[in-house]
Amino acid sequence: MFLCDFHIHSQNSDGKLSISQLVDFYGKRGFGAIAITDHLCETRTLLGQSAHYLQKTLVQKQFNRYLLEIDMEAARAQRLYNMLVIPGVEFTKNSFSHKDSAHIVALGVRKFINPDLSVDEILDSVHSQGGVNIAAHPVSTRKMEPQTYHLWHNRDRLSKKMDAWEVASGSYLFDEVYESGLPMVASSDLHHPRQMSSWKTVMSGHRKEVDIFANIRAQDLNFTYYEDPAASLSWSAMKLTEGTLSLSTPLLG
Repeated sequence: MFLCDFHIHSQNSDGKLSISQLVDFYGKRGFGAIAITDHLCETRTLLGQSAHYLQKTLVQKQFNRYLLEIDMEAARAQRLYNMLVIPGVEFTKNSFSHKDSAHIVALGVRKFINPDLSVDEILDSVHSQGGVNIAAHPVSTRKMEPQTYHLWHNRDRLSKKMDAWEVASGSYLFDEVYESGLPMVASSDLHHPRQMSSWKTVMSGHRKEVDIFANIRAQDLNFTYYEDPAASLSWSAMKLTEGTLSLSTPLLG
């Protein structure tokens, strides 16, 4: 079995670590597969425009460079850590209304998709590239922060286009998702190293993108809570030493 984290942000949007640092951060902790999923924010809303102004989002003109950087680091991750690195984005549609906000983690995206497209058009475009759609933190995150309820409120209509729903974000397990019968994954939504202690997905089999995607679609996976030994340290002082997986929390089927 190996650990997976499919929702990770780098300095290409609003993360604290570079892609290279993320590879070492996860690789030295023995992870088998990760996905780099930086924000790709729409441009038609005030919040989306603010993200572009603050340079907290990917933009079309840098997208090929972003993919090239991931590919280069993926080769290094494979060589040093036997870890798969999957390219991805988080389509980010933010509204001042929680019910109108939606975040979609898309794995395996290798051609730019306009974030101003509708949710349905984005989901179809990801599938046309052979990618996987994941509803990011679709219910309350139990934190004082903007929420993204649009996908959950429309789950009956979107369920055929959504390959999985995040059953956890960080340290919180979402009972509503877990009990829904919908396909699930668990990821950290990591922006900062201190967020490493969180629910993670566990898989077995080959560490290849096609097999990872098949496991997500078939729900051939489990979840566990990963307790990072350096979680209490500030990220600037943290030493990127090999961590320890805590299996004190039972796996969820």
